[in-house]
Order: sequence, then C-alpha cells, then structure tokens
Amino acid sequence: MPILEMHLLEGRTVEQKRAAVAAVTRALVESLGVKPEQVRILITEHQQENFSVGGITAGHRNSLQESQ
Repeated sequence: MPILEMHLLEGRTVEQKRAAVAAVTRALVESLGVKPEQVRILITEHQQENFSVGGITAGHRNSLQESQ
C-alpha cells in the first residue's frame, strides 16, 4: 500500500487538491499495479512564512516579487 505525503503552500482550492490526488493516484495505479483504494495521500499545507528556500520564506519572496 503506497502512502505519499504532499506538502503544499496554502492557497490551493479544494478542486485543485482533488485533481492532484486523483492524478497521483492514477499514476501509482498504472506504475505500481496497485488498486486505487490502496493508495493513501496525506496533504499538509504550510503557511508562506513557514516554508523557505535558500533562507528566504515564501511569503518574503512573494512580497519582494510584488514590489518589483
């Protein structure tokens, strides 16, 4: 039984998350030969100030891009 963790920044719609898990499930069914009901996906959403790349939070990076 595959178990996946998906970490996302907050802000995606319910429809986007449903589409993502459906697509990932299909890919695992095809590639691993498992049944859809065996696939588990955990979505964890992070606030922009709780996620950083290269020492800059996503919120800070977005504010810098908006000011340009």
